[in-house]
Amino acid sequence: MSSNFLAWIVLIPLISSAFLGLLYLYSIKFKKVANSVFTFFAILAPISSFIIGLIFFISLANGATDYMYEPYTWLGVNGYIISMGFLGDKLSIFMVLFVTFIGSMIHIYASEYMKDDEGYGKFFSYFNLFMASMLLLVLANSPIIMFIGWEGVGLCSYLLIGFYFEEPLNVIAGNKAFIVNRVGDFGFIVGLVTMFFYMGKLGFDYYALQDYVSLVPTPVLTIIGISLFIGAMGKSAQIPLYVWLPDAMAGPTPVSALIHAATMVTAGVYMVARFHFLYDLIPNVGLFIAYIGAFSALFAAIIAMRQTDIKKILAYSTISQLGYMFIAVGLGAYSTGLFHVFTHAFFKALLFMSAGAIIIALHHEQNIFKMGGLRKRLPLIYTVMLIATLSISGMPPFAGFFSKDEILLKAYIHHEYLIYAIGLLTASLTAYYMFRLFFITFEGKNYTNKKIEPLGWSIKAPLVILAFGAGFAGFIGLPEVTGATNLIDDWLKVWSGSSLHVEHSQEIIFMSISVIAGLMGIGVAYVKFFKYDFNQEVKYSGIIYNKFYIDELYDAVFVKGLQKLSVFIAVVVDDGIIDKTVMSLSNGFINLGRRVGRMQSANTRAYAFFMLVGISSFSLYLILKLG
Repeated sequence: MSSNFLAWIVLIPLISSAFLGLLYLYSIKFKKVANSVFTFFAILAPISSFIIGLIFFISLANGATDYMYEPYTWLGVNGYIISMGFLGDKLSIFMVLFVTFIGSMIHIYASEYMKDDEGYGKFFSYFNLFMASMLLLVLANSPIIMFIGWEGVGLCSYLLIGFYFEEPLNVIAGNKAFIVNRVGDFGFIVGLVTMFFYMGKLGFDYYALQDYVSLVPTPVLTIIGISLFIGAMGKSAQIPLYVWLPDAMAGPTPVSALIHAATMVTAGVYMVARFHFLYDLIPNVGLFIAYIGAFSALFAAIIAMRQTDIKKILAYSTISQLGYMFIAVGLGAYSTGLFHVFTHAFFKALLFMSAGAIIIALHHEQNIFKMGGLRKRLPLIYTVMLIATLSISGMPPFAGFFSKDEILLKAYIHHEYLIYAIGLLTASLTAYYMFRLFFITFEGKNYTNKKIEPLGWSIKAPLVILAFGAGFAGFIGLPEVTGATNLIDDWLKVWSGSSLHVEHSQEIIFMSISVIAGLMGIGVAYVKFFKYDFNQEVKYSGIIYNKFYIDELYDAVFVKGLQKLSVFIAVVVDDGIIDKTVMSLSNGFINLGRRVGRMQSANTRAYAFFMLVGISSFSLYLILKLG
């Protein structure tokens, strides 16, 4: 396999995006183009990229070395050389495979979900640009090229979250995502610039950085590591930069599935894993990352317990699951965190797409307390969503059990008992709020008498395929106690972290504790919501329902605070000081010029008089001086 095909993994969706955009413009300006044409070229792109990625995967599995392709020099100034380069190693190809596979499933699903939308072609143009940006991010051979993809996914999230821009709230949500991510990206840029300053002339691809990073003083590495992670806080929605993700549900449901499962939010986890050689040298920063992940996981789970919008519950669950991933990568167990990225992609895409199917069937109803009784009316959605809910709740033998249990075990092995306890509590809360959603939606009396909209194969087929992944994807990372090979650790050997082990008997105990915690959450949800009375009026309020008023706090401190600061700068500093000073000086010069101008009267006798006065004064000075 030629290494230049790495570029085509990115170029195919990028070219598809440009072509679909031009085709959409032609469709609205000249002659309408059938949706089937947009669909063909839209779906062809991620599938083609998946096939190319699969070929690279097979080649690497058969013993091929890492692939590197540098088609041209992107930047060359005064000894600093940055190539537009692509790296096909085991980590990047692993990411490519599940991003393109999950992305393909979401594309197929979206072809029916969006079929009646006037902006159908534009939607898929944005969609494939999103795919291209994420693929560039993971295939980049250097941090600077990664940053192009990093900003690309940020742009695409803004375009897709605010896709229905006629609604002001959607525009606000898009702006919020864009601005919060710019805050995080400022930190990323600080880390990038600092790294470039110290190592830019030594070589700035990942191989060179890995060779020379130990030459950089530890305090500087700490600044770099924290700064880069601030960028990850924004992209992967961790405390305190998580607030954009729940509002990102303003976009169409396929957008939510793509952001949460295959692109954007997993970028931060990938970035930390990619810089494993940096974070291995600054374990204190890694521990900081792990604690941020733990508290984000718990905080988001608590908020999800009291939400009523089906998509927002799932959004907070994503923040929580990302927290687990950061626990793992922060503790140096990079392959474990990536394992959870992998399993999460299946069950989270399935959850969002199932929620979207429910929303379509109920004519765009999103309040779970206006659903109920859907088990018999939507049996396929009931089945696949049950699988996904069991998976995210960490129930064996579903995918989420294996990856989440391994994260908890790694926390215990590293003697981070507080992180372990937080993770275990969060697992129980996750099972509770997810089965609360599930029982309210599918069980009990039928709340609504609305006619159920039929669902086509383009929605059903991806759900069934993803259900198999949510059910069985965890078997590629079986624990040691089973005697099987952990294929994830075997594939990502460089990223597997320190080899700390526990006795098999202990491992079984920890698994049992994890399962019991999940069952307790399910049990409480069952008692409270399985036979839920939909006739009672639902009035949720309080600090948890209002998300601890963090949005209001940010609005008061940052939004309104910056507005007041802007007014102060504009009125007091700019108008009152700067403008007043400049205008006073200019008026003074104007008045001085006018006075001097009076002397320029073109009167010869006046000029002779001034000369006489000047000569007389100078003569008098000399007489007095010399005499």
